[in-house]
Amino acid sequence: MGSESPVSMDTEHYGLTGRPFQLTPDASFWYESATHRKAMAYLGYGLALGEGFIVITGEIGAGKTTLLSHLLETIDPNRVEAIQLASTLVRGDDVLKLVAHAMGEDCSGSDRAKVLTVIEAQLKERARAGKRVLIVVDEVQNMTIGALEELRMVSNFSTGSQPVVQLLLLGQPEFKDTIASAPLEQLKQRVIATHHLGPMEAEEVQPYIEHRLRNVGWQGRPRISEESVEQVFERSGGIPRRINQMMTRAMLMAALEDSDVVSDSLMVSVIADLSREEEAGRPVADALGSDTSSGTASALITDDVALDIVARITILEAQVAEQEATLRRVLNLLIDWVERENVGRRVPVAAV
Repeated sequence: MGSESPVSMDTEHYGLTGRPFQLTPDASFWYESATHRKAMAYLGYGLALGEGFIVITGEIGAGKTTLLSHLLETIDPNRVEAIQLASTLVRGDDVLKLVAHAMGEDCSGSDRAKVLTVIEAQLKERARAGKRVLIVVDEVQNMTIGALEELRMVSNFSTGSQPVVQLLLLGQPEFKDTIASAPLEQLKQRVIATHHLGPMEAEEVQPYIEHRLRNVGWQGRPRISEESVEQVFERSGGIPRRINQMMTRAMLMAALEDSDVVSDSLMVSVIADLSREEEAGRPVADALGSDTSSGTASALITDDVALDIVARITILEAQVAEQEATLRRVLNLLIDWVERENVGRRVPVAAV
């Protein structure tokens, strides 16, 4: 069953134990679509080799972080120690200090040579204890060429002929272009397994939706119509996060209407609402788009982009506040209507 999460109006209305379509990655909601199954196969192959780099790419919302969470639950911690870098917005040898910190060493005031020595000693200490280290880098497209080259240097460490460290890189599709660039030729040669996490197929969307619902105690109410699922696939393109976004909105709308079905017409309304919101935010979204025409790594985030991100967050917060206010107005109207129609009866109304 999924992890505990705050009860919302729709979860309470349909007797669910949690939010089935939360956007926060959660390994307990793992769904093995064809592309995720293939990704796990490549990861298993790469981890069995125990060296070099494994690279997983995918669109935003394709499920890379959920894949990672699922993987970390399946590996044996007595044989493989997985460490995750807390940030990828680093340059050059700063990434080495992050690696050292993740291994319990404070090298903030040390030079590059010292940090490398510390990391090598820590890796060999774990190797003597029978452990291999897996360094995990999520959102790797944000790393500079220099930082990636430093990770390649770390990947060279070994005890005799036995590798002591392996690296798993997860990033957006543009990272494939970055790794194919001339400065990273040596790193590219050390990639032993790679997979692009694609969207789900049309026939996988309904099982995915129902899988997530069953994970929080769904008993078939509301029913998810085939026609609405078709619209979800067309609109989302099979990207899990987009599906979750649409279904979150659909479940809330169905609860407001006290409907036992997420219908075709209801999904039309959901899509219309999302389209209006996206249209309102399009200038900011466009500013955040990738520009690979210069041939430089997209990892080099500028101050302008950072400001755009802040602007988008501000817009989203305003939209959320507006939506909450609208929901409260709707609920107040519902409460007034129920009280007028049910004089003398106490009818429980879900709280927001």
